[in-house]
Amino acid sequence: MADTKREIERKYESDESGLPDLTGVAGVATVIDKGVAELDAVYYDTPDERLAAASITLRRRTGGSDAGWHLKFPVSSGVRDEIRAPLSDTLPDELAGLVRSRVRSAELVPLVRILSTRDVSELLDADGTLLAEVSVDAVVAERLTEEGRTAQWSEIEVELADEGDPAFLDKVEKKLRKAGVRSSDSPSKLARALQETAPKKGRKSGKGQKSEKGEGRAGKQAEDGGSAEPVTPGDHVLVYIRAQRDAIVELDPAVRRDVFDSVHSMRVATRRLRSTFKSFGKVLDRAIMDPIGEELKWLAGQLGVDRDQEVLAERFTEALDNLPETLVTGPVRTRLRTWTEKDDGPGPRGELLDALNEPRYLELLESLDAVIADPPLLKAAHGDPEKVITKAVEKGFGKVAALVEEALAQPPGSDRDVAMHESRKKTKRTRYAAEAAQPLLGKPAKALVKDMKSLQSLLGDHQDSVMAREALRDLAFQAHEAGESAFTYGLLYGREERRAELAEGALPGEWARISKDMPF
Repeated sequence: MADTKREIERKYESDESGLPDLTGVAGVATVIDKGVAELDAVYYDTPDERLAAASITLRRRTGGSDAGWHLKFPVSSGVRDEIRAPLSDTLPDELAGLVRSRVRSAELVPLVRILSTRDVSELLDADGTLLAEVSVDAVVAERLTEEGRTAQWSEIEVELADEGDPAFLDKVEKKLRKAGVRSSDSPSKLARALQETAPKKGRKSGKGQKSEKGEGRAGKQAEDGGSAEPVTPGDHVLVYIRAQRDAIVELDPAVRRDVFDSVHSMRVATRRLRSTFKSFGKVLDRAIMDPIGEELKWLAGQLGVDRDQEVLAERFTEALDNLPETLVTGPVRTRLRTWTEKDDGPGPRGELLDALNEPRYLELLESLDAVIADPPLLKAAHGDPEKVITKAVEKGFGKVAALVEEALAQPPGSDRDVAMHESRKKTKRTRYAAEAAQPLLGKPAKALVKDMKSLQSLLGDHQDSVMAREALRDLAFQAHEAGESAFTYGLLYGREERRAELAEGALPGEWARISKDMPF
């Protein structure tokens, strides 16, 4: 089982050998010499260095107190999440899964070996509590591929203790600078090793994408990672598509680790992509994009396995918590728990992890890469950007308008419920189209995003109530069949019905405001 540790550290260089005196650092009462450790680490990556391109490091290290496999993901400058697994001859499956969205089907090979002679000191406060660990490392790096060049250097590393205050590192740095120590130009040993041991002919530039690029400006954007300034309508749409593709790839490890909100965020990225394919069908060939959209729909479904039921269960539990106990009759909470439990199978999370390990998922990622590298652009993709993008957004808003007007014309009941639900789906699509247009159209698109988000929230509240009432009817029936009281389910049903009435009552005014303020 892998463990996760938040690593907060800073690296320094000095023309002088050894560690400056740190006893004068504010808060430090004692500096303890912990001796010297010999560390031997082999870093793994694809031959085209896809992990390094994403600032991800994967190593197998022996020596020291934390020998084993270490996988590090960047969080922010100087901050990384380190996931550790016990020492073994081969890469643990759990860590292999965490890099799969980057590596795909490529082989992980030993790329660099780094030997470090580490002289460690601990900084303690007056109570003997560890504040930080400081080490002076004498480093020898060897490239294990191609020409096998070597490099060596010395560096100082200051790592904050677990649960420590990051501001303490500023105090240490102030002392180090006074002693002539300067910040390192390299964010990690691996980054420096790759740079200094690179073959003389120049290292490959691997970004984990296909090498075949499309012609024209869109292909150029794919080649340089999307840094070129977008000019054509195709450029603007691809910038948004690229951002969502990147979100899926970057969220993949968090989803596998069950990080809070990661599943929801990845699901949103898949929805944004599908909506973009449909909204900008005049820019990108739907014959190519629609099959990819279907695969995204499959992925969104996997990300949402049983999620709707879990959300409803949380909604009902919160509602029960707000009821007087005298109104909770029968084993309502027990029935709710039973309702969300599965008797067999791997469960929702197991099913999701199985899906992320399927070749189908990796093929989807490859398809998105191919679209970005060689986009299937139509004639409109090379037209006037403002005209083409505005027309697509206006078309989306027109569909929302027609559906909302249809919903308002319906009497309360199932037909209105369906019309409001369809309005919500189109509202969401128009919101995402406006998001894609915002860098080009500016304030008008930003205003539309805000309006669509507000409308989506109102329509979402209504749809949640519809789903809740359906579930409560089923639960009440199950309770009745079991000889239990259905009173509480009926009470909750009435409250959900009232919430739907409030949403329906607010819709005319909200729609009148949005229609009046339509920025285009």
